[in-house]
Amino acid sequence: MKKLLSSIFLALGLITMTHAASFNAPGKDFLLIKGGTFTMGSPESEDWRSNDETQHNVTLASFYMAKFEVTQKEWQKITGKNPSNFSGDNLPVESVTWLEAIEFCNALSKKEGRTPVYTISDLSDGKAGGGKSVTWNRTANGYRLPTEAEWEYAARAGSSTPFYSKKVPGAEDVNFYGHYPYQIEQNYFNDEVLETRPGVYRGKTVAVGSFAANPNGLHDIYGNVGEWCFDYYGDYGKAAQTNPYGAVEGTRRVYRGGGWNDFGKNLRSAYRAAMSQESRAYNVGLRLVCNADDSVKETVTTKEEATGAKSSKNAGRGKALIIFYSWSGNTRGVAREIARQTGYDSIELELVTPYSSNYNTVLNEAQRDQHKQARPALKTKIAPEKWAEYDTIILGYPNWWASIPMPIATLLESYDFSEKTIMPFCSHGGGRFGQSLTAIAKLSPKARITQGLSVHYSGGSSLSKDVERWLKK
Repeated sequence: MKKLLSSIFLALGLITMTHAASFNAPGKDFLLIKGGTFTMGSPESEDWRSNDETQHNVTLASFYMAKFEVTQKEWQKITGKNPSNFSGDNLPVESVTWLEAIEFCNALSKKEGRTPVYTISDLSDGKAGGGKSVTWNRTANGYRLPTEAEWEYAARAGSSTPFYSKKVPGAEDVNFYGHYPYQIEQNYFNDEVLETRPGVYRGKTVAVGSFAANPNGLHDIYGNVGEWCFDYYGDYGKAAQTNPYGAVEGTRRVYRGGGWNDFGKNLRSAYRAAMSQESRAYNVGLRLVCNADDSVKETVTTKEEATGAKSSKNAGRGKALIIFYSWSGNTRGVAREIARQTGYDSIELELVTPYSSNYNTVLNEAQRDQHKQARPALKTKIAPEKWAEYDTIILGYPNWWASIPMPIATLLESYDFSEKTIMPFCSHGGGRFGQSLTAIAKLSPKARITQGLSVHYSGGSSLSKDVERWLKK
């Protein structure tokens, strides 16, 4: 009997040891982020904040987070593929969808003998919108994406300022659109002189770990590529939360941190970006985390809501409309080429009070509107019965300071896009879409957004071919 009891106790002990060991850090490239309580979001006084950054207290359990963003070499080793726009073993993988990111997490977990975190179910019935349901076993020890709260907590590293240090990051600290650090925009509105000056714009990703880490030991938490989080995008609310994971239903997943083509204002710890879980972008990748223990005992199931015209019972009833805002004429030229190739109806937005035709003056007018999130009144009006004719809106604009011009925001809030498909196109001076697609996604959460077309200034001699290829896609 003693021998039998001893064997039972030993077995129990081994089970306990194995269970405890399974929550150890995966390796030297993962760091323990000790749990605690912090204030998530930004104060209303923070320059360039968005209205979706409501401050609230959040308490988190401890977790492990990777020092580096997932590289192309690591991704290819598991998937056998490399979807990235830029090529290099030690560059961060990008152009991966949220669904591909969680599938990668599961595959890596299985390969390393950890319990996969996610279960993906296809609930679609042939309609658009994906219909994907994702269940997260929060007690599992496998690799996963951080929650939005975990990401911000790890990025802040105890800070309450826009960045983890009081010094605004410059091009020597972060890989971003270095011509436009945070101070440039801030100095339009107050007299504070910050240390950072405009620097180099690399126009591409760089090897992970190229810059110094934040106080938590995390490299490239700002810039290089944005990083997918688990949460569906939605309002925070002001109530305190413990280990939050976002809404259980939604149309956009959050990504954080900004990328190689982002302006300084979009690198802030509180800034929230979002797009569909089936979408991919050349400036969005991922960073892995895993549980440090099994203190969060919960299983969460999230479901994707249908978007766009095909979510409606009237699917296929309509046609396409090209609608655009242009200041210098570049966007107008692209719109005309699209109209020439398609024969679609076209409308150019006009303002009740137009921006100045003087370049130096419009810089101040338009950027001040962005800063205060103004909604300039539109002279252009579309009758409801006319608007209802269109399933697809081909939406054009100049990419101003890494976002949409505020007349486009007025448009998105003035008409019902919930049963529309938006095909975006923009003219830009080097940052491609910047965060303009996130701005569109936030303001039209029920619309389906397709792959966009970004044109450098007027597009030059290749414009016709570029438009043709985009339309075919």
